[in-house]
Amino acid sequence: MPAFLKQPKLLTQMIGLISIVICLMVIFVSAIFLTMIDDLTEESLGSQAMTVAKMAAQKEAIIDAFREQDPSIRIQPIAEEIRKSTGAGYVVIGNKENVRFSHQIEENIGKTMGTSSRASLEEGKSVIYKGTGISGDAIKAKTPIYNEEGSIIGVASVGFLTTEAERRMDEYQMKLFIFALFINLLGISGSVMIAKRVKKLIFNLEPEEISFLFKEKEATLESIRDATVALNTDYQVTSINKRARKLLQDQVAADGKVTNSRLVDIASSIIHRRESLVHQRMVFGHQLYVADGSPIWQNGQTKGVVLTIRPVSEIEKIEEEISAVKSITDNIRAQNHEYLNKLNTIYGLMVLEEYDEARAFISDEVKERQDVVVFLTSSVKDPYIAACLLGKVHRSKEMKVRLQIDEESNISSVPASLNTKLFVTVLGNIIDNAMEAASQLRGEDASVYVSFTDIGNEVVFDIEDNGPGICLEWQEQIFIEGFTTKDGENHGIGLAIVKNTLEKLNGQLYISNKETGGAQFTIVIPKG
Repeated sequence: MPAFLKQPKLLTQMIGLISIVICLMVIFVSAIFLTMIDDLTEESLGSQAMTVAKMAAQKEAIIDAFREQDPSIRIQPIAEEIRKSTGAGYVVIGNKENVRFSHQIEENIGKTMGTSSRASLEEGKSVIYKGTGISGDAIKAKTPIYNEEGSIIGVASVGFLTTEAERRMDEYQMKLFIFALFINLLGISGSVMIAKRVKKLIFNLEPEEISFLFKEKEATLESIRDATVALNTDYQVTSINKRARKLLQDQVAADGKVTNSRLVDIASSIIHRRESLVHQRMVFGHQLYVADGSPIWQNGQTKGVVLTIRPVSEIEKIEEEISAVKSITDNIRAQNHEYLNKLNTIYGLMVLEEYDEARAFISDEVKERQDVVVFLTSSVKDPYIAACLLGKVHRSKEMKVRLQIDEESNISSVPASLNTKLFVTVLGNIIDNAMEAASQLRGEDASVYVSFTDIGNEVVFDIEDNGPGICLEWQEQIFIEGFTTKDGENHGIGLAIVKNTLEKLNGQLYISNKETGGAQFTIVIPKG
């Protein structure tokens, strides 16, 4: 494209547009002022002419001269003196017959006036008007001359030629032109400063570049799989992608303000601490999410926050696999630790040549291990629940907690409606909490008792421990996200997950304290 056809840059456009607007405004205002000045000049000259006319009409020497045979002899010098002293174009004194007694051109004395004086001579009126006479275009004033008896004896006519008005107008126009030029220069300078300021605020980008960056940002935002939302310091949404809109559809008010208290707390913490936060757990509905956030900086101040929210449900499949691997790992670690101790015992018995004792020890271990596996495989028909319980048995040995499973317990069939992959999260969390609580209070005397049944229309699990129990005021609070009695970070989430998972499964969790001490958790899941 030829250079002269290219669209001018934003700076040039802004300077040009503002300058044109200012120039047009100055021209418009100047035109109004010129019209007003023209009118005011004519009005001023008319008033001045009337003042001079009345001054001449009231001059005693002129009134007395009317009694003489040739009044012009006395009146002409007086009229000329008045004309020269006031700058008038002419000062004419006439009688009732409209005959001149004075004129700046003496040849016109004795002749009839060029314009009618009827209004002044017959009606006694003083008039101002613009007209053309023998001296040319002029702004005229006529007033009657009265004698001592109050009778009209003549007329005083004074005119300021329009050349005088034009001279004054030229002076005013020059002043107005200089003023308008100054205003234009000031406006153009201001437009340059404003345009440069605007360009600086938009990082010296052109509109096309801003448009491209905006579209690029929107495309980038929408391509992010995580829910991404930007909030200002009033917690109003300023930018949001499709994933976040779907997630927060019930969490944003009509004015764009986020209503979710947990999300507001995270955003508030980032804004006031002026630093990023990561892995902040929160719950939307029945689902657990993890949020990361960073502050938005401008001129050294925090102007908002950007949050990315990842639903845990997206990685549930991976977590299930990891959970299975973790169970195996826990089993191997616990068994490895336990077997090392027992191998050392067997090795000691062999060194001491206590072969019978060694055989008996090995036999007991094999029987105990086999009994647990046989019991779980025969009593629990779901492999996930069986694996979870087996993992906790080995985990209990590592923690030196006695985990006892009621031999009468049995789950003959698991209803298809029960998602056991989710259920083991509930079961595992509660057993872990029970073992930790018992271990902290009882040490090696810690014990946890587990029983379960599917008799009737429900699957029921009871988990009891001999720990400190749970006081009544905590029995509601322990399900609140972030509430914990443990030290350190990343606690206070497990039972919140349990609660939300149970809601998904339409299940219930009941908490009570045993009379002998310790807590009892009862999980009830309907079969239908």
